[in-house]
Amino acid sequence: MFDMGFTEMMLIGIVALIVIGPERLPGVARTAGKYFGRLKRFMTSVKADVEQELRADELRQILADQQRELDTLKDSINEAGREIEKEAGEASASIAQSMEDSESASTEEAATHESRGADETDSADSAETLDTADSETEPAKAADAKAAGEARS
Repeated sequence: MFDMGFTEMMLIGIVALIVIGPERLPGVARTAGKYFGRLKRFMTSVKADVEQELRADELRQILADQQRELDTLKDSINEAGREIEKEAGEASASIAQSMEDSESASTEEAATHESRGADETDSADSAETLDTADSETEPAKAADAKAAGEARS
């Protein structure tokens, strides 16, 4: 602390012995030791307080750095979330559009199929009418043929 060597301490002791005297020197040495101990504890306490404040400042700095990093990460996450929501919205719109296109194509196909079915039904009705007409004319033809056969005989 004061950077005193053994020779300086010996010199101070000899001067103190001459000035104070041998009777009061032990009491003075005890009092000086107490004050020196208090001074040493005070210096240790101040040193510990300074170190604690330095650590607190370092911790504050670390906390501020981590807070900035956390804010950066939050911004990145929020941006990614917005992009995902945007892409999900686009995909949803695309799916809805595909479904609408599919439904309209199905409706058009059903309408086309129904009109073809109506045409086929009309064709079937026409064929059935022809079959019915043929079946009606067949007995008349058979009766005519029978009459012609009887007339020949």
